[in-house]
Amino acid sequence: MPAVVVVGAQWGDEGKGKVVDALARDAHWVVRFQGGNNAGHTLVVDGRKHVLHLLPSGALHAHVRCAIGPGVVLDPAVLLAEIDTMARAGFDLGPARLRIGGQTPVILPFHRDIDRLREDRLAERRIGTTGRGIGPCYEDAVGRRAITVHDLCQRDRLVRALDRIAKDVEDLVGALGGGPVDFDALLLSSLAFGGRLLPFVDDVGARLDEALQRGERVLLEGAQGTLLDVRHGTAPFVTSSHTIAGAACTGTGLGPTRIDRVLGVTKAYATRVGAGPFPTEMAGTEAERLREKGREFGATTGRPRRCGWLDLVALRHAARLNGLSGLFLNKIDVLSGLERVGVGVAYRDRETGAAIGDYPGHADDLAAVEPVIEWLPGWSEDISGARTLADLPAAARALVERVAHATGLPIETVSVGPGREESIGAGPRWPDGRAVV
Repeated sequence: MPAVVVVGAQWGDEGKGKVVDALARDAHWVVRFQGGNNAGHTLVVDGRKHVLHLLPSGALHAHVRCAIGPGVVLDPAVLLAEIDTMARAGFDLGPARLRIGGQTPVILPFHRDIDRLREDRLAERRIGTTGRGIGPCYEDAVGRRAITVHDLCQRDRLVRALDRIAKDVEDLVGALGGGPVDFDALLLSSLAFGGRLLPFVDDVGARLDEALQRGERVLLEGAQGTLLDVRHGTAPFVTSSHTIAGAACTGTGLGPTRIDRVLGVTKAYATRVGAGPFPTEMAGTEAERLREKGREFGATTGRPRRCGWLDLVALRHAARLNGLSGLFLNKIDVLSGLERVGVGVAYRDRETGAAIGDYPGHADDLAAVEPVIEWLPGWSEDISGARTLADLPAAARALVERVAHATGLPIETVSVGPGREESIGAGPRWPDGRAVV
């Protein structure tokens, strides 16, 4: 039975939560496989906004079981607070519904300290991290010194793990200008978190494999976006994990032959948070209008997002990296009222004017391109009530068709508003043909 991956096809903030929320209606499991609480998925249900940072978006469906795979880096304080908040809102995410991979690396206070101290030292060259310790925790995982959820749940194991890293942590924090690390207090707080997390701990890959063998549907939910991938993005202006669809396997323990379909999510324009090259970026009042109308402020940090026109070069790059099966086109309603709509269709060298074929793999090279903008007619109508493509103005339909033609992918759903019902199309489909309507 089907396993579907949903990934962002831009720099994050594409509206993946709405797609996952729709597919989750017919899912048995929804799983986070990478990133940490630097992610923020905003869902609007019955006019009420819910922002999730670590919990999978399936949390809002009582019949769905959720899992956090070992490809995630987990801040236990944030997760437990989020579980408690959801409980107060009427959503039970106890151990019967939520499973957490025991191998999942844990973010501890010193990871956050290191993150912020490094950004401060970079000054005007800062990357723009969220300061939540994501990168330093991934560094520990790659360096084979990470403290895991398993460690938190057993005192002797945790003592050994902390002893093993204490000297290196103290040296690094001190070298960055930070204060001493209180490892005695850290041991006590970590054990308290471990006591609460123990009932949730499981082998996530094994549980998902069993679910697929039983004929259940598994939905694998990405965070951030393709262009922020730590290896395939334009470093150093990237996140610290693999954001492409392949990470769904390494971040859960499912084999690649288990994945049936990959659905990409894109806005009808583009946004980016933090530093880094952004070829189709707007400036001035044009950008401010999109930011305000699209409510383009980070769900995690509240930072204003940089806004630009849709970049089809980058979108084709994302389609290739992920092996996309289809696209969900989000926030087309935000473009209503514009006299014309821009679409980036190609790159050329800013100095020589020479055409550039592939998406550049280095930040300096991407910063040196000039986008070729194709201008499409705009529309003035409010399209939030549209439920079929025929309901859209001709200019809006032309934009949808332009995206489909440029990527060679079917546009499965066009979102015309934040609510669950504000969409055109049958909805993203499961590989067995079941559609969300």
